[in-house]
Amino acid sequence: MNDSDKIRVMIVDDHDMVRRGLVAFLNVNSDLTMVGEASNGQKAFEICEEIRPDVILMDLVMPVMDGAAATRAIRERCPEVQVIALTSFEEKELVQGALQAGAISYLLKNVNADALAEAIRAAHAGRSTLAPEATQVLIQSARQGPAPGDDLTPREREVLALMVEGLTNPDIAKELNVSRSTARAHVSQILSKLSVTNRAEAIGLAFRLKLVT
Repeated sequence: MNDSDKIRVMIVDDHDMVRRGLVAFLNVNSDLTMVGEASNGQKAFEICEEIRPDVILMDLVMPVMDGAAATRAIRERCPEVQVIALTSFEEKELVQGALQAGAISYLLKNVNADALAEAIRAAHAGRSTLAPEATQVLIQSARQGPAPGDDLTPREREVLALMVEGLTNPDIAKELNVSRSTARAHVSQILSKLSVTNRAEAIGLAFRLKLVT
């Protein structure tokens, strides 16, 4: 196979031994080749702009710039590059953060060599691969629904902030230059979305969940 036909892979991990192991893995697959490596997300972004790999194996927990931030930056600047999150962690925040940042796949580092090779080929073809643990996390998250306050609109968050400051509905209407009925409707919607029955409960929940600064 000509080098031009191979899938060009970049490895991003802050542990030298992990990178060496992945390089050895790539070397035994005739259709895959390693074209670059980096020890943190910032370096990954800088190198990616130069070499434009096909697929990046991206660790998530790294110094300087983490994997999710690097994935977002790379996908914005180089949208043709596919990123596979390859990590030891399966926490919900990491799974969701990586996928929201633009990673096409999420795998744990205990994945076997054949499965990783297939995931790289799939990513190059635009197909996702998720570790069973990551899939379970997403299913559980979907069942739980959004956290209180996640579905507040920017305007509702603005109204909630004014409620926290102690403004009444007429005060809110004046502050936002809207009618009193509109202000009252916003407050009612906020109470509904937060599943509370009064303003005091809404304000307490806003502080507890840090919905307002």
